[in-house]
Amino acid sequence: MMKTLKHIIAIVALSATVIACKNETKPEVKTVQTNAEKTVKQLDPNATYAKAEFSIDGMTCAIGCAKTIEKKIAQMDGVKSATVDFDTKLAMVEFDESKVSTNSLEEAVSQAGEMYKVHDMKTVDEFSKDKKHQCKPDCKKSDCKDKASKDKKSCSEDCKKACCAEKTKA
Repeated sequence: MMKTLKHIIAIVALSATVIACKNETKPEVKTVQTNAEKTVKQLDPNATYAKAEFSIDGMTCAIGCAKTIEKKIAQMDGVKSATVDFDTKLAMVEFDESKVSTNSLEEAVSQAGEMYKVHDMKTVDEFSKDKKHQCKPDCKKSDCKDKASKDKKSCSEDCKKACCAEKTKA
């Protein structure tokens, strides 16, 4: 009886090994469509793009709130770029005027969450973050070269223009 039991166990073990070990050299390949493949946006190169800036109240965090709103706006048809800065509570959106309006931007924010409120909506020529890298209007090249000038603050500290670069080195 013991001998028969050993033979049965050996046969079961051998069978399990043969069945479990497949001789497939190629792994199974599955293709799964991701969101990135679904949302390839085509922007119209001939479109007239406008820029809008607005404040958003009700955000409590950078990732859960600001990024959610940014993603919601960026997915809109006709939106070229969207940035939501949690620290300043400022949204900056570049969009195709024929497909997107400031009202639809405000609606997208409210759809991201009912606690978010848009205010101070305005269209701009340049975003606020881009303006800080420019010389102030009263900056003159002659002022910048004059190292003894009392008005050394006519350029912002991080200005990239030549007249200001010389001044900030002084």
